[in-house]
Amino acid sequence: MAGFQNYATRDALMSGLAMTVANEICEALAIRNRATLAVPGGTTPVPFFRHLRQARLEWPRVNVMTTDERWVGEDSPRSNIGLVKRELCVKGTPASGAAVLSMVIDVNRTSPKPSVGRVSRPAAEWLPIDVCVLGMGADMHTASLFPGAAGLEQALAPDGPPLMELADPASGERRVSLCLSALSSARRIHVLIHGQEKAEAYRQAMVTEPLEAAPIRAVLNASPEATVHWSP
Repeated sequence: MAGFQNYATRDALMSGLAMTVANEICEALAIRNRATLAVPGGTTPVPFFRHLRQARLEWPRVNVMTTDERWVGEDSPRSNIGLVKRELCVKGTPASGAAVLSMVIDVNRTSPKPSVGRVSRPAAEWLPIDVCVLGMGADMHTASLFPGAAGLEQALAPDGPPLMELADPASGERRVSLCLSALSSARRIHVLIHGQEKAEAYRQAMVTEPLEAAPIRAVLNASPEATVHWSP
């Protein structure tokens, strides 16, 4: 069972998580030449990014990747790696020196599959992840591991591929996502949620069967070093 940490305010959550992640990256760099940080997209982590980007780390030794990506160009407001470059690895901040891996190679292709093949090798070289920060949707998805998605069973297999093309069943939007084998290998996992809706979704996920209906629990079950961070 994952640990659960409450914060009084959203800002306390974002700053506290940023401090925790920075300390864990420092610990990783003290042992290994490089450290890999995986982060979520969407609007929720933006304040976390703004705190973390000021951390005095050896950022040139840090690899940053997203846990998933929409099949859009970096200039799209829906691009997760675009968000990372705008809000975390920002020019003029300490984090600007980090190496960043994009999961989208050629957005003009009609299928993400060739991109997945080309990204899988460099992504595998960055594994295992040292620190992974995940989000969670109200539908209990995490990364792009959506309940009901075609291919989800393979994506949640312990011996499955590290990276897969998936789609949001609700919208049909194509995604590229880290899978359970990559996520569960992370040395530290943090789940970032706030608000009562997400708290209820987390509680529901912990009792929902089968695991394919609550992918966040599949990740947490496979990851003993996981903590959920929540604020109202």
